[in-house]
Amino acid sequence: MAPHPGIDIDDIKDRAKKDLLSLLEGVRGKKNLVIEQSLAGPIGLFAKFSTLQDYGVDKVFFLENDNLDTSQKNVVFLASGEKASQCIAIAGQIKKLQQVSSIEHEVSVIWVPRRTLVCNKILEEAAVLGDISVEALPLHFIPLDQDVLILAYDDPFADLYLRKDPTSIFLAAQALMPIQQKYGLFPRIIGKGDNARRLMELLLRMRSEAAADENAATFRRGMMPSSSIESLIIIDREVDMVTPLLTQLTYEGLIDEMFGIKNNQAEIDTSIIGQAPGQQPKAQASAPQQQGLKRKIQLDSSDKLYDQLRDANFAIVGPLLNKVARRLAGEYESRHGAKSTSELREFVNKLPGYQAEQQSLKTHTNLTEEALKYTQTETFNRILEVQQNLVSGTDPSSQHDTIEELIARDLPLTTILRLLCLESTISGGLRPKDLDNFKRQILHAYGYQHLLTLHSLEKMGLLVARTAANPFYIPVGGGGASESNITNYNALRKSLRLIVDEVNEQDPNDIAYVYSGYAPLSVRLVQAIIQKQELLTLTRGSSSDTPPSTSSASSGWQGFEDVLKSVKGETFNKIQKGDEAAVKARNMLTGSGKVKTVVVMFLGGITRTEIAALRFVGKGLEGRKKVVVCTTGVIGGREVVGAAVEKGDFGKG
Repeated sequence: MAPHPGIDIDDIKDRAKKDLLSLLEGVRGKKNLVIEQSLAGPIGLFAKFSTLQDYGVDKVFFLENDNLDTSQKNVVFLASGEKASQCIAIAGQIKKLQQVSSIEHEVSVIWVPRRTLVCNKILEEAAVLGDISVEALPLHFIPLDQDVLILAYDDPFADLYLRKDPTSIFLAAQALMPIQQKYGLFPRIIGKGDNARRLMELLLRMRSEAAADENAATFRRGMMPSSSIESLIIIDREVDMVTPLLTQLTYEGLIDEMFGIKNNQAEIDTSIIGQAPGQQPKAQASAPQQQGLKRKIQLDSSDKLYDQLRDANFAIVGPLLNKVARRLAGEYESRHGAKSTSELREFVNKLPGYQAEQQSLKTHTNLTEEALKYTQTETFNRILEVQQNLVSGTDPSSQHDTIEELIARDLPLTTILRLLCLESTISGGLRPKDLDNFKRQILHAYGYQHLLTLHSLEKMGLLVARTAANPFYIPVGGGGASESNITNYNALRKSLRLIVDEVNEQDPNDIAYVYSGYAPLSVRLVQAIIQKQELLTLTRGSSSDTPPSTSSASSGWQGFEDVLKSVKGETFNKIQKGDEAAVKARNMLTGSGKVKTVVVMFLGGITRTEIAALRFVGKGLEGRKKVVVCTTGVIGGREVVGAAVEKGDFGKG
């Protein structure tokens, strides 16, 4: 995947790596590194362990394991400065180290992404602040791929919507500011949602503060709107909670549903995908032993085959793999036709590439076979049927018998909660009688500790009782004060054509292919800005209402003002201006024919299917615009309801 002209993704990765290694280099000699577990994956995206070893790291320990040894005089702690619990853990381990070790250790603490007053206070009260060196690693966005940037922050969804902690909004603003400083101001900031507006206001405030700072020479370039970035679009996850609750049906999304993907890696049983290349099993292990062994596989665009498959609907992955297998077999057999030494040499040079592709094909064929077994089960299809009936506007009460049956079958609690939250979100809540019935069944089947789970879901607005103020299970279109505090999916289903009956999964012509007929509302909102003409044609069947020139961010939400009244949260469209004479002079020098970048920021998290849908939108804009996705994290239904699930147990008897 080619780098985007507007934003140099590799530069972001290189700068993060340089900053980390510089701090490690500042601690002379061999050192033990104690790292917060949630930071290990993101840091592994740009700095491998071998690189850390080159900079003196001897051993790596997880902070949560509390198993640091005294083998090295130098000890470096690397943890999030936003979490008081991590500060307390570090203070405890430093005191323990001082008590049990016979040598005097030199301890350094590196806070990510900033040093906070709370952490300073905790270390001071533990009487260790004066004995250690404290630094900050300004690690903000980390590239997942050449078109996706995520925040180095753990659990932003639960923090933002359950604990009502706005830290991730502030960190998102801090991460976006360097982009403005390097490439110029976002000419237009457009968005939907209350938290999205808070982020926009933070960006404006940070810009004012930077401009007022006499030492901010690096920001002078940023005082002028960018010539390479067209706009920043901010979508608050809260405006569309339905999409992450649905089962993801792209290849990458389905792997995430089955095994979980974290930081471009998935842990999968070797009984499914076999041993790593070059690793031979010592002896024939029994089936139970084989199932216990896990192998990490890399899932990103460095694997060319995965790059082709990941955004495709799972229904067509089998034929795609078959096509690749036939091509590889044909190329490999071509060696028999090589007559001259130069032809043989050419084949030998290509052999490592063939072998890598063959190994990738084997891995993804095995994964596809496993996914096929999963999608052909009766349970999977019953769940999918309930989801598709709910999003298409079927009477929700007609699905209750199926949900009750799934509870009786003792399916995982998160699966049941996803279905109930889906109904509640689409219908503006469940009928009080039905909600009480489901709560009783959940407590009987899964334990009374889930009183806390149900309370948390209610606090997030995901599982609530329907009231007279929210009768959205009836397809109503207009007015009412409640429009701004709830998303009316029944009105939007038609006005934004969220349901597409005829979906061509083989050669898709609409983003609805990612959910086999449902178009994510969040991505439809992005289309309303950057693919305005196409969306108006799709929803209203006519292209004459809006001139082609308005199919860009320059016209903001034009044409969709009434539709936005049915979407939760505030709507905004802010233009950032610089010195007009300087802007005109630059435009004359650079011209306006350059491909521009649209930055789409998802606050609260984005699903892998939404990323696939945005890539599909980007392909439709090829040659005119590039789409770069920024997000606080990658989530799915498991993470959404999992944030509320009570992990403790009240005990029995």
